[in-house]
Amino acid sequence: MRARAAHVAFVRVPSPSLRLANKVAGIALLILACAFWAQFLRPQALGGRAGYVLVSGQSMEPHYHTGDMVLVERQSSYHKGQVIAYHVPKGDAMAGAQVIHRIIGGDAKHGFLVQGDNRTAADVWRPKPGDIVGSKALRIPNAVAALKYLRSPLLLGLLAACFVFVRVLGREPKVKT
Repeated sequence: MRARAAHVAFVRVPSPSLRLANKVAGIALLILACAFWAQFLRPQALGGRAGYVLVSGQSMEPHYHTGDMVLVERQSSYHKGQVIAYHVPKGDAMAGAQVIHRIIGGDAKHGFLVQGDNRTAADVWRPKPGDIVGSKALRIPNAVAALKYLRSPLLLGLLAACFVFVRVLGREPKVKT
């Protein structure tokens, strides 16, 4: 009877110090990402400075188009020339609606005079600092397309498949002794 040769598979197992370094780096990266979000991207509803505005209409063309997303940040003061997002003041039929236009005059005490870049007349509303969501910090062109894609069943399915794939491949190999 012939003896079968034992097949031994050698699997390179990372050293404990390398695994520890990877874990520490991953945790540090996660903490850094969370701190960045908390400082710069946290919505005002959660106590942050950021507001997010989806542009609709042509009043701000040629600089802003329908579907663009604008990140606005609350400021301590506002001045002529700034693009701001504000809520239509109380007492108006459109109260609470959000508008993004440029400051063309006025002041904090009496209200700012605002106008769309593609308009010939100023807005009828004169927002005061309490009505202002913030001034433009970042414009993301056609962000609405990306937002639609992020909510699509195809992407959600791909994310779920990637999660399963990473979990299966990320397992530590079992070493038989």
